[in-house]
Amino acid sequence: MNALTFLIDVAFNTYLMIVILRVWLQLAKADFYNPLSQFIVKATNPILVPLRRIIPGVFGIDMAGVALAFIIAIGKFAVLSLVQGEALNWVVLPILGILMAIKKAGVLLFWILLIRAILSWVSQGGHPVEYVMAQLTEPLLAPVRRILPAMGGLDLSMLVVFIGLNFINILIGDLLTPVIGPIWFSL
Repeated sequence: MNALTFLIDVAFNTYLMIVILRVWLQLAKADFYNPLSQFIVKATNPILVPLRRIIPGVFGIDMAGVALAFIIAIGKFAVLSLVQGEALNWVVLPILGILMAIKKAGVLLFWILLIRAILSWVSQGGHPVEYVMAQLTEPLLAPVRRILPAMGGLDLSMLVVFIGLNFINILIGDLLTPVIGPIWFSL
């Protein structure tokens, strides 16, 4: 049973992160002709295109993508509950779906920042994937850079964002653990 749970978890989490990345690419107005962007577009278009006929965008936000992320997160908990033989709690399921989508967006931001930091040490900076990562993260890093003083060539803005992400994750966990139990950490 653990092997099946693992596969379900990986499949849903991977596609959820791809959908979140699609919404994020549109919010950041990233280059959609980039190979990474094209992969994400092709992986999400079969579901998003029909969904966009029903759910329009609002203020430049792809609401169909947001809804799809929410549906995937709820679907993960529903499938896992059915596989484990548990009853579905239709009141808690939407709340868990929203929380999981938010947490996975934070996890995705963490990994993109980490990969970008590592690539800055070893790469010359001309790769298309690096360009998209810069387009995604600069709106978050630029305000921090304006506040932090120059540190002799060291860019500490990623460290500040990492600390902020971890703080928010722990704070939300502290606030939600009494309400929904320790499931927050397994999202």
